[in-house]
Formats: sequence, C-alpha cells, structure tokens
Amino acid sequence: MNKIVKIKWYCAVMALVVAADQIVKAAVDNMLAVGESVPVIKNIFHLTYVRNSGAAFSIMQGKRVLLTLLPLILICVLFIFLAAKCENEHPVLKLALSFIIAGGAGNLIDRLVHGYVIDMFDFRVWPVFNVADIAVCAGCGLLLIYVLFLDRKEKKSEEQHACGAHEVADERAKEVTDERASL
Repeated sequence: MNKIVKIKWYCAVMALVVAADQIVKAAVDNMLAVGESVPVIKNIFHLTYVRNSGAAFSIMQGKRVLLTLLPLILICVLFIFLAAKCENEHPVLKLALSFIIAGGAGNLIDRLVHGYVIDMFDFRVWPVFNVADIAVCAGCGLLLIYVLFLDRKEKKSEEQHACGAHEVADERAKEVTDERASL
C-alpha cells in the first residue's frame, strides 16, 4: 500500500470520530436544555447538557484564546507528524495519534463555533465529558500501550536484527579469511 492510501485510512478514522462527536453534540444541543439531565441508568449514568468554557475538568475557564490556539497548534503538529514521519511506524501509534487529533479537532470545532465545548456523558462520580474526550483518552491509552510495550519490542527486534546482521558479516569475513589462508 502506498503512503497516500495509508494516510487516507487514518484520515477516515479521524473524520468518523469528529462526525460522531459533532452529531452527538448537535443532538444534545437540540433535545436538552443547558443543565438538563436525563437518567439513562438512574443515579449511575445520565445525559446531562453542560457547556464547558474551560479545559478538562473545567479548569482554565475564560482562557478562550489559549484554549483555541494551543489545541490548533498541537493538532497541526501531530497531523504533520502522522502524515510525514509515521509511514513506517506501528499501526497502534498511528491510530493513537489519529484518535488524539480527532478528539482535539472535535472540541476545537465547538470552541470556534460556540465559544465553549458541549459535554453530555455524566457518570455522577466523574466530570461530564463527550465523544471527543473519549477519543483523546483512547488515543492516549493506545499511545501508552505503544510506548510501554510495542515500541520496546520493535527496538529490541531491530537490535536483534542488527546483531544478527553483524554475526552474518562476521561469519562471511571468517569464510573469506579461511579461503585466503587455504590458497
């Protein structure tokens, strides 16, 4: 598969995540009033319409410029890295970056359009969140798995391959030396 086809797959993943995020947010915006909460599983899981003008856990309230520019820059940097530098990287790394980019983009769209992020999933023991937040967390989880397990395995495999190549070269050098000695 060529590079363009590979990146198109990850762009499709990003587009699906952003679309799902925006569709759910539009549905909540159209069906619930701000602050309204509808129990799905009483006292465990509710759909609650929250407008968050801050960052995660509602920190940095009112810092709209920072909360718009920083994610925009990070999304651009991650996308350029994904498109230009990740061709030979593990698919888990590419999927992790795709989820992080898409989640960041979903919330960035809200900030640009509304000036706040629409949150709706309410488990009553955790701050209310949305599909984009889930994507960012899933991407970070995959990134952690990649760094802790897969990247180490790839590096170890590369080291073993490099050691094996040295052993083959050493064997060949010994054969050449033996051939010359027998002449």
